[in-house]
Amino acid sequence: MLKAMYNACMSENSDWQNNGETLVESENVLKEPEMWKAVLLNDDYTPMDFVVKILVSIFHKSPVEAAKIMRYVHKKGRGVGGVYPYDIAKTKAAQVTEEARKHQYPLKCIIEKA
Repeated sequence: MLKAMYNACMSENSDWQNNGETLVESENVLKEPEMWKAVLLNDDYTPMDFVVKILVSIFHKSPVEAAKIMRYVHKKGRGVGGVYPYDIAKTKAAQVTEEARKHQYPLKCIIEKA
């Protein structure tokens, strides 16, 4: 009776394997997702305060940190808003583009492998 119950449980739970008389948990190897940078690109038309607003609202930066990133983008031509898994980085870039277009600014955000 006990062996029948054991076999029924084993057939339902594929995470465990019967190795002789010892019950061994099979290892599931999980990899960390690849990370991507959301990069803001400088242009001559988007106001600096709008870029700060984007960094605060979309990338959840503090106003002080957002201002530092905005100045870096202005001086160097590009700056990282954040580093995320691919889907999140792609979504953040799309949100930046959508918000910029809504306000008729040419601000661009691209993603690059981190």
